[in-house]
Amino acid sequence: MPRRGQRSRRKYLMISAVAERFEIHPQTLRLYEREGLLKPARSAGNTRLYDEDSIRRLETILTLTRDLGVNLAGVEVILNMRTEMESMQVEVDRLLDLVKREILDRKAGVDRKYALVKVSRGPLSKPEDG
Repeated sequence: MPRRGQRSRRKYLMISAVAERFEIHPQTLRLYEREGLLKPARSAGNTRLYDEDSIRRLETILTLTRDLGVNLAGVEVILNMRTEMESMQVEVDRLLDLVKREILDRKAGVDRKYALVKVSRGPLSKPEDG
């Protein structure tokens, strides 16, 4: 997080630049925002600011609508499913790490157990020469 007085290193584009870049009308971006598909940041003056994440999300929306013919309701479902899948993947990764640690802990316990093999006390015997 930037310190007070420092500017954020994040790059933002205003609505006009995004609209021009993707050859869409600014109203289209506003519609996507109203529909909850995009959530641009806002400047102190309430100007919409699109960061790299917003641009990637817009690219996905445009691919779904333009190239695949998905309507906005379908786009919303797909994006929500994608978000859910990403959070599920994070949980799976967390559980895998937990299982790996448990396996390593158990292996270390087994190694310690077999490292401490009991030796019976008694006279030492010499192996027979063959």
